[in-house]
Amino acid sequence: MGTLRQCTRSACREPAVATLTYVYADSTAVLGPLATFAEPHCYDLCSKHSARLTVPRGWDVIRLARSDSPPPPGPDDLLALADAVREAANADPYDAGPAPQREARPTLERPRATPRSVQAGTPGAGRRGHLHILRD
Repeated sequence: MGTLRQCTRSACREPAVATLTYVYADSTAVLGPLATFAEPHCYDLCSKHSARLTVPRGWDVIRLARSDSPPPPGPDDLLALADAVREAANADPYDAGPAPQREARPTLERPRATPRSVQAGTPGAGRRGHLHILRD
């Protein structure tokens, strides 16, 4: 698994190893280890771009201790993926809860047939093709 986040610099496909945050009130840029979650006002940078970081004149840069290599995949990554797959497999796409009550209107449409997988009682069988395998 590993990190799925890339450097936010244009046309850079390198894996992110650091997170850059600006503190505008203090005119400070903070460059630290890769944040656990991608934040909307932070920038993930690769080792090359984090090493060449420059800031506007009068600003300070705080460089926190970090590693220049992407973090190794951990057991939490694999468990999170397994839980997401398990949850998607157990979800019944046709069980969205009770529908709101509306007045019945006459219509010329033909009623839709219930999928065979739901008729047979197979849970979640109507949701094929929502996961894809990506090869390295």
